[in-house]
Amino acid sequence: MLIRGEIDSHPDAPFPALNRRLRLGVVGGGRIAATQAIAARLSDRWDVVAGAFSSDPARAKTAAADWFLPEERCYESFTAMARAEAARPDGVEAVMVTTPNHMHFPAAQAFLDAGIDVLCDKPLTNAVGEAEALVARQQETGLVFGVSYVMSCFPMIRQARELVAAGALGTINQIHVEFMQDWMTPESVADAAHVKWRLDPAKSGKTSCVGDIGTHAVHLASFVSHQPLTHLRADFHVCGAPKPLEDTFFAWTRYGESGIPGTVMATRLAPGNRGGLRLRIFGRTPEVEYLRPARSGAEPRAGPRLVAAHRAAGARGSGLPGGHHRSLGQPLHRVCLCGRGAPGPAGRAGGVAGHARRSRWPRRGPLHRGGGALERAGRGTGGSLKVRLVVQGVRPKQPSTGA
Repeated sequence: MLIRGEIDSHPDAPFPALNRRLRLGVVGGGRIAATQAIAARLSDRWDVVAGAFSSDPARAKTAAADWFLPEERCYESFTAMARAEAARPDGVEAVMVTTPNHMHFPAAQAFLDAGIDVLCDKPLTNAVGEAEALVARQQETGLVFGVSYVMSCFPMIRQARELVAAGALGTINQIHVEFMQDWMTPESVADAAHVKWRLDPAKSGKTSCVGDIGTHAVHLASFVSHQPLTHLRADFHVCGAPKPLEDTFFAWTRYGESGIPGTVMATRLAPGNRGGLRLRIFGRTPEVEYLRPARSGAEPRAGPRLVAAHRAAGARGSGLPGGHHRSLGQPLHRVCLCGRGAPGPAGRAGGVAGHARRSRWPRRGPLHRGGGALERAGRGTGGSLKVRLVVQGVRPKQPSTGA
């Protein structure tokens, strides 16, 4: 079971040994709650056993059927859930908070006070004071508290982080990151339920684009470079239809004690980019670049650098939204676990390339329908190391035409 206060906080530490699945609760009933619950189940480490899916009593009970849970484990408020689950011998051991931003603080605080570990969606809170209060409460309780910066879990990101830590770039001199999306381009999208609260300052806070995807971009830059963000100067823009909050922002940044300069760009008004995430870190030797192309047909350009490219959003026909990787298909999920050093089918740990060598999965070609392929190239032009994780479906065979 989960050992409170004794888990190695290092991001690459192995997951604790378990003798059963952990009991997970969910606060929030939107699409992110459903998507992250799928991801939790895919890990084979969690069972979703309770939730506060709606403050409306009727909808809360309806959610019981939707989530295949008994009605008594579906609560009308997170406060009632925290009290009840903490008192149960089979209560939840952790809860994921997937509500609109303004509810992150009270929900997380309620479960910390009840002695339950928390995984909170980003942004952590809408105010610095609230975030500091959660940090202080976590330190008092010794509970596990995480923020769902899921981009940092991709295996190529882990490898890029290791390359930087090993000194592959030498002294870092620049850090640039961008996150381009296009889903807010249509003017009618503002009427969608999951968009309205994102444009409401009372719920989203003082930002919209920054809190939603800018947080991912900045965290990714710091995570891979091992350099904390120290300074930021930003311009907010509304590039599409009039809105009460920004849909685009550009920032000039500095990282670490030496003040490494950089930039951040994020927008939801970039047609053709479902989830275009790009990170570039420059040093004295070839750059390290993470490129998640916006469309599955895109390819990283060649050049003298260290490249980590993640292609496509998920397996074709899987029903997963482009750019959202929390609920990956099982084959790719296994690859991601392996990339983080988790045991492969042979029970041995190793990186992506190591797993490809040891397992029955081929290093090239499809794993199976809806799966992916691993491809690694050695030294190339300009001393570059190219590492690609290619996610692809199996193409149907074309009928042969005899000549």
